[in-house]
Amino acid sequence: MVEPLKTRKRDDITQWYNEVLVASEAMDFSGVKGFPVYRPYGYFMWEVMQKALDEEIKKRNVKNAYFPLLIPESTLSKEKEHIKGFNPEVAWVTLGGEKQLEEKLAIRPTSETIMYESYSKWIKSYRDLPILINQWNNVVRWETKETRLLLRGREVLWQEGHCAFETEKEAESNAREMGLVYKKIMEEVLAVPVLFGKKSESEKFAGAVSTYTVEAILPNNFMSQAGTSHYLGENFARPFDIKYLDRDNKWRFVQQTSWGMAMRALGIMIMVYGDDKGLVLPPAVAPIQVVIIPIIKGGDSEKLLEYVKKVEKLLVGEGIRVLLDDRIEYSPGWKFNEYDLKGVPIKLEIGERELASGSVTLKFRWSGAKKTIKLNSLQSLKDVLKSIQKDMLEASKKASEDRIVQIKDREGFVSALKGEKNVAKAAWCGRIECEEEIKQATGATSRLILLDKEKLISDVCVFCGRKAENNAVFAKSY
Repeated sequence: MVEPLKTRKRDDITQWYNEVLVASEAMDFSGVKGFPVYRPYGYFMWEVMQKALDEEIKKRNVKNAYFPLLIPESTLSKEKEHIKGFNPEVAWVTLGGEKQLEEKLAIRPTSETIMYESYSKWIKSYRDLPILINQWNNVVRWETKETRLLLRGREVLWQEGHCAFETEKEAESNAREMGLVYKKIMEEVLAVPVLFGKKSESEKFAGAVSTYTVEAILPNNFMSQAGTSHYLGENFARPFDIKYLDRDNKWRFVQQTSWGMAMRALGIMIMVYGDDKGLVLPPAVAPIQVVIIPIIKGGDSEKLLEYVKKVEKLLVGEGIRVLLDDRIEYSPGWKFNEYDLKGVPIKLEIGERELASGSVTLKFRWSGAKKTIKLNSLQSLKDVLKSIQKDMLEASKKASEDRIVQIKDREGFVSALKGEKNVAKAAWCGRIECEEEIKQATGATSRLILLDKEKLISDVCVFCGRKAENNAVFAKSY
């Protein structure tokens, strides 16, 4: 029998999370702290997400490229706010073989600086704009906090887009649009509902004018950032001298954006949906959407296996990711537990009874339901998978909404956040000083300022009592 998870999700979500990723063969730890191993089962999910996101990126005429892994210290230091934000996490190369390097080389924590050196050479006229480039790569950030598989590592797989425009309007539009693309990927591919909004001044990306974010609410009432998009203004264009001759024959600095989404999104999905049996995967991202498990108890096993292979062929023909597990060295019960651990959306059971009646029995991972259908109804399984995906998203939306509590008074606000009872939505002044005081009092920060036009919850800030400027959502970060 497959070994059950030792930790229950409700008892210790962090320990449970690590156990389920390793036991399901999605991830593993390596000999280097913070540098995980992505096993084929887990990496397949990344490929699904990557393909969907890459298609959305290319729809917007963004081209893929690749820039160097190593960045000279002098280049990285050109944008002071940027390097100030990343300096504690930068990993440096100081030796080439046995020779000391004349200048330290940073292993990219992000690629703005190395890319913008090239942009300054490529852009000379308004005719060269816009520049729309994305790259799929890895970055290294030497996290000093506890590392967590997928969610917080020292090496991160992601994409980062870097665009340059003539006008502020174009750049702001691009930054906002890409934030909404990330929301689409989270909800349509990973079935995880997210909130979309802007980061506060103290939480925004180092060197950005403004940062858009998509944030997911986790089962423990923490929140996790799934993707961010930044309007950079001229903050990088000036130090890198990225300017162009405009339509009036005047020199102007370009307006820039950068945006990125990483494998963290998969970690969020796993944390949202997994249970004490293992992973629970939305069909769109599941490496195996349907597993066929023959129940052989003597009788005419040859006829049964012929029937099973017929079923497999029908499902493959429907474009379903299907696995036939006809291994004889494992019992059906062992297999059921194995595929529950791996989060396979549908287990398809076929025994002598199904053979005799021309049917198959379905067991659903998400709902736990079980039903038998006729063989000629198998074409509907693709629609069933879509229905599971939709049901998962709707149920998760309801659960997330239930975790958000609208609060007007300071005492209730501090109590909700300090005790991790809820995610708090409140009117807020937006000041950096107020946010620092909130963090000291509760351990929480503003996760995002809501962009939807809605009435202020209160005229005054929930914490400091000054005039409120926006409604914001607060929680501890995971």
